[in-house]
Amino acid sequence: MANTLYDRTIAFAGICQAVALVQQVARNGQCDSAAFETALKTITNMNPRNTLDVFGDESNLKLGLETLIKGIDSTPSGSETTRYIISIMALERKLNSRPDSMAQLGDRLSTVERQTEHYDLFDDQMISNLASVYLDVISPVGPRIQVSGTPEILQQTINQHKVRALLLAGVRCAVLWRQVGGKRRHLILNRKKMVEQAKILLARA
Repeated sequence: MANTLYDRTIAFAGICQAVALVQQVARNGQCDSAAFETALKTITNMNPRNTLDVFGDESNLKLGLETLIKGIDSTPSGSETTRYIISIMALERKLNSRPDSMAQLGDRLSTVERQTEHYDLFDDQMISNLASVYLDVISPVGPRIQVSGTPEILQQTINQHKVRALLLAGVRCAVLWRQVGGKRRHLILNRKKMVEQAKILLARA
């Protein structure tokens, strides 16, 4: 994987997109279907040719790029976005320090990949399978991510599955962020550059 501002911006936009979709599902029970499709596909794309190949095309990251540009600030929605991003990155770091969990995750995702030969990735059953991977493998390494939203919507099983599948996608993008050299200091020192890069990408998306 190349280690450039472009690659880091793409990977970070992937995390932002997963977070924005979690917020949409948690509040409304629905989300941007094209962005949702892109997020779930990242999970089973385990041997990409390059960073962009994880997402297919720059235009598939429109929601993530928009979230990156407007999102990480001190407003209530911005601070919630930031909380999710920090939590996902913390989970990924814990996961990366656990070879046993990483091996288990690889096995489970290989199984999911095989299942996509027979089932649509966006069937309720497959979304449930992805949610169980998150619940069984990633959630136990902690810390647990508290999802805010509309209580009656979050009580619905399908929405719980969608949220967990999207958190799994967020962790997958956090793995990618680390693989392309992303570090916490980049979020502080290089944030303006990343926002500028995201604006360029969004303009042609």
